Amino acid sequence: MAETPQLSGVPVLILKEGSTRERGREAQHANIMAARLVAEAVKSALGPKGMDKMLVDSFGDVTITSDGRTILDEMDIEHPAAKMMVEVAKTQDEEVGDGTTTAVVLAGELLNKAEDMIEKNVHPTLIIDGYRKAAEKALETLDKIAITVDPLDREMLKKVAKVSLASKLVSENKEPLADVVVSAVLHVARKVGDRYRVDLDDIMVEKKPGESLADTRLIEGIVIDKEVVHPGMPKRVEDAKIALLDCPLEIEKTEFDAKINIETPEQMEAFLKEEENMLREMVEKIKSAGANVVLCQKGIDDMAQHFMAKRGILAVRRVKKSDMEKLAKATGGRIVTNIDDLTPEKLGYASLVEERKVGDDKMVFVEGCKNPRAVAILIRGGAERIVDEAERSVHDALCVVRDVVQEPKIVAGGGAAELEAARAVRDFAETLPGKEQLAVQSYAEALEIIPITLAENAGLDPIDIISDLRAHHEKGEKWYGVNVLEGKIDDMEKLDVLEPLVVKKQVIKSATEAATMILKIDDVIAAAKVKPPSSKEEGKGPEEFE
Repeated sequence: MAETPQLSGVPVLILKEGSTRERGREAQHANIMAARLVAEAVKSALGPKGMDKMLVDSFGDVTITSDGRTILDEMDIEHPAAKMMVEVAKTQDEEVGDGTTTAVVLAGELLNKAEDMIEKNVHPTLIIDGYRKAAEKALETLDKIAITVDPLDREMLKKVAKVSLASKLVSENKEPLADVVVSAVLHVARKVGDRYRVDLDDIMVEKKPGESLADTRLIEGIVIDKEVVHPGMPKRVEDAKIALLDCPLEIEKTEFDAKINIETPEQMEAFLKEEENMLREMVEKIKSAGANVVLCQKGIDDMAQHFMAKRGILAVRRVKKSDMEKLAKATGGRIVTNIDDLTPEKLGYASLVEERKVGDDKMVFVEGCKNPRAVAILIRGGAERIVDEAERSVHDALCVVRDVVQEPKIVAGGGAAELEAARAVRDFAETLPGKEQLAVQSYAEALEIIPITLAENAGLDPIDIISDLRAHHEKGEKWYGVNVLEGKIDDMEKLDVLEPLVVKKQVIKSATEAATMILKIDDVIAAAKVKPPSSKEEGKGPEEFE
């Protein structure tokens, strides 16, 4: 309830009626608990043997996924501390594209260890300082052990893509999908100074249910999920000169109220003729500029379609704005907002524009473009849910391949990198005094949650696995991790389980920051929830915060 300190017998109200306040241990415990529950929710989705979640939203739409960010986005999370965990997954996804589940699980475990220390009367500030030092040490260790690779080594990139795809629903088809992903990224990579840059916006991902995941393929060009507007138009144009229009091929209706007095059928005829002439002129302008394909962002009048069909022009209308931008990049054309500005120099070029039937729908393929730095991946799959999850998996795989091309350093997966970092952090803890040592040691233990969870999800005994792994790492076998497929520990580098260094570093950064932020809170003051009064409840106070 609202705070009411007594001053000479007069109660002083500080907070509004219905506000709540939690302080000290109680507030910390509630926040840590909420954040840990979120981590628990995604824990079982980690790794190749992780399970999927089925999420049903308020409209009854179903999502089946094991992608950490998607799970947390779809869960309607209310608690403010738990929302921070959702942000951890978001940051991880936006920065490096993979490792979302890992980051959330690590943040949850850091808070778990912190709670044990708070119970032993270690002050949260000491824990936070210890965690920050430990995180620095872990990042430094990862940098030290990382293997530098050639950013354009196709085989190496394929290995990285396969590891990302192995933990997803599409793991059965990771070979062909990894191939498509690596080809796509190498197509759009460009050199800036002595490093490579990859803009994932240059890679278009289109999905269509039908056939199977193995039929997913790379198109060196752009796919437009629209059909040719008129049946009389050509369905295939080779050596295409493409007009990209951001204006309607229709007669504009006047903005203001206007009346036209038509008294005789002849005047009516003349009026309609004039409209027809204006549309014919538009088509003539397009034709005289040399265009034989028109891709229009707005609508195209039926009459204009008819004239274009007669002129042998292939036209598509209502193309998405994002697709228009990709088309401009790919074909080298300029988007024109007024037909009068259309000149031969503004036309784009593609060696082939063709309408093809994909599943039940028709799509227009623009291939053999001027600029090969724009490609499309057409994802197929047996059901809508599978295609949706395949799209998320391909996004993660594109991101990890991009990460390696931009920062060509890798580490082994399977919990090996985390264990090696934990070993270094544990050694570092011994050099510190007092309670800080306890915090740094706890950080090292928290890092081991990743191999432990991988082992648990594969049905192995985590205690046996972790003690075996520690023994191998002490001997200097730094790439030993959990081989979940065979249920034992193994040298992950030899098994080609490789991940980008930036993903691992970002996991440590985002998890540590989230955990320290939640630990620093010792007072939660919540305003009363506003509830619209119903006729029965008139006169009641605002609903109390629960």
